Amino acid sequence: MTNRLAGRRIIVFGSATGIGAATVRRLAEEGAQVCAADINIAGATKVAEDAGGATFAVHVDIADEASVQQATAAAVDRFGGLDGAHINAADLRVIMEDSDALAIDLATFDRTIAVNLRGHLLCTREVLPHLVASGEGAIVYTSSGAAHGAEPTRPCYAMAKAGLNALMRHVAARWGKEGVTANVLAPGFTVTGEMKAQMDANAEEARKWADYYMARTPHTRLGTSEDHAGVVAMLLSQDGRWINGGIFDVNGGSLMRA
Repeated sequence: MTNRLAGRRIIVFGSATGIGAATVRRLAEEGAQVCAADINIAGATKVAEDAGGATFAVHVDIADEASVQQATAAAVDRFGGLDGAHINAADLRVIMEDSDALAIDLATFDRTIAVNLRGHLLCTREVLPHLVASGEGAIVYTSSGAAHGAEPTRPCYAMAKAGLNALMRHVAARWGKEGVTANVLAPGFTVTGEMKAQMDANAEEARKWADYYMARTPHTRLGTSEDHAGVVAMLLSQDGRWINGGIFDVNGGSLMRA
């Protein structure tokens, strides 16, 4: 493991599980000072303890502006500033209610947008002044291949992720001249630790989904959280300084775009 993130001060919104948790660990391994922010403070605290180094946890609800302000302030107070942010949080509890444009309950749409899009704007507004002050700030958003693909279900999720891609391009265009880079991680189907536990508990259903996605992925395996963490670490490091406004499809080839 390199030490390419030594001295970098980074906040990860959505860090208690999955891609966010793996990213916190990877950033710490590469020498960064990391603030693990999550609504699940117990989970974020455990991740911070496992990561070690200068990692600490704070509570955040990215749908609440005051909460985002407080979490960001805690990171700045601890580190003396910020050089990077991974905005990864999402409310996936409503995704099973995300049916189609005719059947969808607008409360599901409102909640999806409130967290998966508006919440990312709130995080962006709070971290940007500190990233500009850094002179070499970087933001990585977690989007999804759903923003580009076509599905008969999950329109709210796809709309939120497409909007997130637009937000990223705006930040890249507006603040690039001030030293800030903005990019998007677009994961394909990823077997997180939490998902694996659910799959182990229901092996028959798990095999059905695994076979479905493997049939559509020109690769030898499905994705893991660690696959994504490595890409985020690169984009937040000096290795990613000349990358701005990009969408990185990390999906084993299941979605190939020009």
